[in-house]
Amino acid sequence: MIANQRVLIIGFVWPEPNSSAAGGRMVQLIRIFKQQGYEVTFTSSASDSDYMINLNTLGVSIKSISLNCSSFDVFVKELNPSIVLFDRFMMEEQFGWRVVENCPDALRVLDTEDLHCLRLARQKAFKENRPFTTDDLLVEDVAKREIASILRCDISLMIAEYEMELLQSVFKINSSLLYYLPLLLDPITVSTIQNLPSFEERKNFVFIGNFLHEPNWNAVQYLKETIWPLIKKQMPEAVLQIYGAYPSQKVLQLHQPKEDFYIMGRADNAQVVVRSARVVLAPLRFGAGIKGKLVEAMQCGTPSVTTAIGAESMCGNLPWNGFIGDNSQVFADKAVELYQEKTVWLKAQENGFEIIEKRYLKSVFADGFIQHILNLQTHIKKHRLHNFIGTLLQHHTLTSTKYMSRWIEEKNK
Repeated sequence: MIANQRVLIIGFVWPEPNSSAAGGRMVQLIRIFKQQGYEVTFTSSASDSDYMINLNTLGVSIKSISLNCSSFDVFVKELNPSIVLFDRFMMEEQFGWRVVENCPDALRVLDTEDLHCLRLARQKAFKENRPFTTDDLLVEDVAKREIASILRCDISLMIAEYEMELLQSVFKINSSLLYYLPLLLDPITVSTIQNLPSFEERKNFVFIGNFLHEPNWNAVQYLKETIWPLIKKQMPEAVLQIYGAYPSQKVLQLHQPKEDFYIMGRADNAQVVVRSARVVLAPLRFGAGIKGKLVEAMQCGTPSVTTAIGAESMCGNLPWNGFIGDNSQVFADKAVELYQEKTVWLKAQENGFEIIEKRYLKSVFADGFIQHILNLQTHIKKHRLHNFIGTLLQHHTLTSTKYMSRWIEEKNK
């Protein structure tokens, strides 16, 4: 157990584990620190939401903070955390220089969630109807900001192996600044598997995903316009239910009961929804990181059909929890096969359990992560000495972002 160490988390939003994979990921990180005996304080400049988790129940202190305001300097100096975790690079941009000024010895950790620049570059290439290449990243403004943030931090937590490789090969980031920490899950017990609904007890196709996330909205459009008509041609009785937090009016307008295409809105309990379905559909055409909806499908024993981008970095060399198809006709054919063929379905379900067991168990990653953090803290001066580009960026950030922020603060007065 770690005594007398404080972790300060600066959140992009207040965590909503039932709305997004990012919210679930944040709760997993908090639990690791709490189980090791760290005191945890969670702060955010975001507004409260109706669906945010009650962090007090996890033994976490909470505080609202303001952007471009020196009240944060007073707060952070008094708290004096030994570790500061930034939830996505935008939080490091806003508050990183203040942490450096007031708590220079604190270990600075960036949780990337997924590489924003990769997701946005892929989205741009898709909208321009051309293949994505890694050169797209080099001209992306967000990439310049995100990479600078990674370099300024002592360590960045990466959720996907492909993104780690990309950072090292394209951006020449030293591997000592990156740490692979996927989603951290509990094992699926034999009794859990035995209590799951059977093939016969399940019905319908389902899609689930937060609609504030552009890849999800695009996937639902693709389902409606292209894939669902191909499935209906083979299975006239098929039903597709679309669930997701924060559906906009344009999402709700896709609701077409006559076509058995139902926009269901937010799921009260996503696991109950996914466990009741026979097949999850996730035709993601751009995006990045690990897809929480597909991990959840595996946990619920629900096979899925997705794309190469959907399955990226998720199963390693193990067979997928269903099928992977980038061609719309192939995607539809495989969805029908998975829905109708019990033996194929059962094998896919088994594959999902194996992926969870071999790639996402908290027990495999948690202790190693804490040990890595402790080692970094012990050798922090040497570690920073070897990251000259990071210290260079830190220096320039302190003299540019700092004064911009001070100017905004004065202006606001």
